[in-house]
Amino acid sequence: MAMLLGDVGGTNARLALARNGQIDRATITRYRGDDYSRFDDVIGRFLSEQDQPRISAVCIAVAGPVSGGRAELTNRDWSFSDEALARMTDADQVRLINDLTALGYATPTLTGEGLATLRDAPADRARNGQALVVGLGTGFNVCAVRALPGGTITAMEAEEGHTNLPANIMARLLTEIGPAATAAFFSTEETFAGRGLSRLHALRTGTDPVRSEVIAEALAKGDQEAAATYDLFAELLGLLLRELALRFMPLEGLFLAGSVGRGMADRIALVEAAMLAEDYMRHIPQNTPIHLIRDDMAALQGCLTALAPAAQ
Repeated sequence: MAMLLGDVGGTNARLALARNGQIDRATITRYRGDDYSRFDDVIGRFLSEQDQPRISAVCIAVAGPVSGGRAELTNRDWSFSDEALARMTDADQVRLINDLTALGYATPTLTGEGLATLRDAPADRARNGQALVVGLGTGFNVCAVRALPGGTITAMEAEEGHTNLPANIMARLLTEIGPAATAAFFSTEETFAGRGLSRLHALRTGTDPVRSEVIAEALAKGDQEAAATYDLFAELLGLLLRELALRFMPLEGLFLAGSVGRGMADRIALVEAAMLAEDYMRHIPQNTPIHLIRDDMAALQGCLTALAPAAQ
């Protein structure tokens, strides 16, 4: 018997099997979303490649909203349902969760090279058992995590990416870019996902938009315009993290995830300066450490934790 785990984003889908409470790393397989019209086809191919194992439980993390046993990808025309997954796998237990929820469940297991501390906070600070995962990649979202009595945790779903952009961040964009910012950066996701970085660079430089990966490559080669875009983006991210720190009070830590989040690691000083720039309620962001999730398999581990009886 095996558990089927999946981490499905707008670009790639990762699937794996878990046996005896451990992920079988030899089974971890990545599939490009562009190669498949439906997620069902991905599942079918994976199970065929694994010699049709008997599946007892399924947990799939989806980069999109999950409700009533159904989900859709935000950035790809794929749909999911508990019923379809149970029918395909003959599993007794099926669970669909948001991909950031999966990372939330994974946070207690992140150690060593899988986690980097970007900003420490005072060791004697007040603690409240609350953390927040902030995903910056193809999309944007958060997951609040809270420790429960007995050592278990709960990870809560959200759609923070589709909230309106905070006024202080919009004001900064208007100063840098002008009125075009109002239409270009109308939501948190449109500002802080990879396409937001791309759009920021294009509007800053008056050039045609290019993928965020292209800007990152230019930055690595010493391009000054790319560096200026990253500096401004780091400042904006710091302003956002200040707002999130006050909203969720994650005194156990902010956990950054995703390709854009990793790209900010070298600019943590700029992020921190903006995060702490305002005196009002400054003690909360001051007492909030910032970590970077570096383990690409963290969401799969979170899916495994979510299937455990102790997971809430």
